Amino acid sequence: MRALAFGAALALVPALILSAGTPRSRKHSGGPVKTAGEAKSIAERETGGRAISARRIPLNGASGGWEVDLRMPGEERGWRCIIDSDTHMVHSKARIDQPGAKGKADGTVRMVKGSR
Repeated sequence: MRALAFGAALALVPALILSAGTPRSRKHSGGPVKTAGEAKSIAERETGGRAISARRIPLNGASGGWEVDLRMPGEERGWRCIIDSDTHMVHSKARIDQPGAKGKADGTVRMVKGSR
């Protein structure tokens, strides 16, 4: 009986060692989101787009948050995501015109001599 229990314990040891070495599914440290790169990667994972810009904003707490504009290739509109620094999650997201793209009204600007 004792040998059977010892054998079962030995069989479980490799499984415990392998499970201890696997990376966590959530890849964030214990603290708030500190860099624009972290905020951009969170927003990109959530939307599948490409982050164009990120800026710090005040948001419901001491740590604040990040506003990230994302370009969506192949779509008419992009996303603006608000990332909560404390939870590392998207607080809200809204559709916006594609960031970084020229609008339909934007054309080339020409200088005409003699005009004021």
